Amino acid sequence: MTEATTDGPVVIKKYANRRLYNTQTSSYVTLDHLCEMVKEGVEFEVRDARSGEDITRSVLTQIIFEEEAKGQNLLPIRFLRQLIRMYGDSLQAFVPGYLDMSMESFTKNQDGIRNKMAEAFGGGSQALEAMTRQNLAIFERAMKMFTPFGIQAGRNEEQARAAANGAADQKQRSSEDIDALKSEVEAMRRQLAELARDRR
Repeated sequence: MTEATTDGPVVIKKYANRRLYNTQTSSYVTLDHLCEMVKEGVEFEVRDARSGEDITRSVLTQIIFEEEAKGQNLLPIRFLRQLIRMYGDSLQAFVPGYLDMSMESFTKNQDGIRNKMAEAFGGGSQALEAMTRQNLAIFERAMKMFTPFGIQAGRNEEQARAAANGAADQKQRSSEDIDALKSEVEAMRRQLAELARDRR
């Protein structure tokens, strides 16, 4: 497979007919070829042949889509839904960096992870699940670092509403108690007045 030159990544041109052209080997390639290049660690960038725009991201996403369509099922449905929810979210800018660091860490330690999984669980998935939970916990803590004021503000608003509702309820109960007390006083006054008339 083609290796990157010292001048930089291999440039792949994408034409209007969706054909991909490897400028280093002067040959047309497919998404499968690009997939193999990624697996072999060959750096490349894909550019629109007409405008020169860098479209590497969309092509890599297309490769993932093609692999998923083949039944690889690498991306869990829950992860995909959570990822979609992050689009347009105020924390969207932090997601790429987090995912990049998580995957880089996973890649650097994948041999050690395989060995530990084989030793501890016979190649089972428990170790991977545990590591995933740990990564999610780290992500949640990171998100809290950027949203403590928003969270606290939300809590303060809830507490303020609860206090206001409580004060209103207490005021209403006090008013009802006063009315009941007035009624009782009025009844006692009438009884005293009747007793005074009887004594006369």
